[in-house]
Amino acid sequence: TSVESGSLFGAMVAEALDREWDALGQPDPFVVIEAGAGNGRLAREVERSMPRCNLALRYVLVERSAALREAQRSMVPLDDPSVVLGPFGHGPDDDCDDVLVPIGGGGPRFAQLTELPAGRFDGVVFANELLDNLPFGIAEYDGSQWNEARVGLGGDGQLQFVYTAMSEPIEYPGAATAGTRIPLDRSLTTWVEQASRCLNRGMLLLVDYLAPMETIVARSPDWLRTYSAHRRGHNPLFSPGGCDITADVPLEYLQHAAQRAGLTMQAPITQRVWLRSLGIEHRVRTANDLWNQRSHIGDLEAMKAKSVVHEAALLTDAAGLGSFMVARLTRSHSHLTS
Repeated sequence: TSVESGSLFGAMVAEALDREWDALGQPDPFVVIEAGAGNGRLAREVERSMPRCNLALRYVLVERSAALREAQRSMVPLDDPSVVLGPFGHGPDDDCDDVLVPIGGGGPRFAQLTELPAGRFDGVVFANELLDNLPFGIAEYDGSQWNEARVGLGGDGQLQFVYTAMSEPIEYPGAATAGTRIPLDRSLTTWVEQASRCLNRGMLLLVDYLAPMETIVARSPDWLRTYSAHRRGHNPLFSPGGCDITADVPLEYLQHAAQRAGLTMQAPITQRVWLRSLGIEHRVRTANDLWNQRSHIGDLEAMKAKSVVHEAALLTDAAGLGSFMVARLTRSHSHLTS
């Protein structure tokens, strides 16, 4: 993944956070919620990048896995969530006394949670490769109607798909043919609504497999993928619990979710374009200059410069990590002051 390629991705995320902090008027506190934070490596790289928002930064790592939460402890210094997200005061208006506003100062501070926090803050909810791992359904067109693919036991005792008529209408662009399969939104809209409730002002910054529904169907059956030991699998019913299952996310579903949540969604761009907009090419030029100056020495500074160039190539590879899509869902209005 982008996070595992090295430290550069974290530095670019830190740059994106600084730009959003500026756009919001440099609020203090500035809350960043990383959903699906894994082992905490991204948080560590953001901290090491020393972003300008550091003193205002409250960084919350949301991760359900107990093993990964334990790993986070070796990545960043963790405080109690009540310390990181508080202390609290009430909103300034009589009609918003139910909204608690954290008091600023003292950053950067880090905390971990198993679920998205209940508070409403100025900041960013960031999710890297999370949406494609949310639960989803499968619908298949049989030539006359859409049916949902569910899982049952065959006569041989093996798992197999069992089809049942859809209880909800399917909105599909274009004409479906027999055998057309599409993913169903089983949790994306709910998750976006939950994440949006964290935001007083700010944005959801999402990096994932996003594409229009027609493009996804054209890739069929590759929009549904399984992985085990870093290798691609095929049958999603093979080895239940022994492989990861992931699916492309229809752009239309995310647009609908943003609308439901009251967020403004900008047209997604590729990770390649996003990183260029954040100045990754300038970092590469600087690193190349340093490498040319010190390559004959071969010291640590030279090696770091060479690493930046290598990581940038990986992150912006149009056929690899650079093809991920980056979506910004924003909320700029507020009845609270920052």
